[in-house]
Amino acid sequence: MDATYPEGNDLDPFAVPGVVDGADSESGVPSFTLAVDGELFDLRSDEQGGTHYTWLSGPNEGYGFSSSPTPRQSLEGHRENIRTFLAQIDPTTGYIEDD
Repeated sequence: MDATYPEGNDLDPFAVPGVVDGADSESGVPSFTLAVDGELFDLRSDEQGGTHYTWLSGPNEGYGFSSSPTPRQSLEGHRENIRTFLAQIDPTTGYIEDD
């Protein structure tokens, strides 16, 4: 599968399962799907120049996080954001741990 990264950023040929080309039907905001360490995330740019990450394979539907600003962030940068998020997750609840 040929993958394209929104706005012409450099591609990582090992990104899986690939990129969804086009825009989300509800918001018109381009999104793509990225697998990191066995977990699947939907990434969508927001109007303030950030990115919202929805954890598609997580135990809590719709759960995720946002990061800002992320204009033209590399795929490795997105992976690092996701790994930081996952490192905070309580495996019992699937949510970020309370301190």
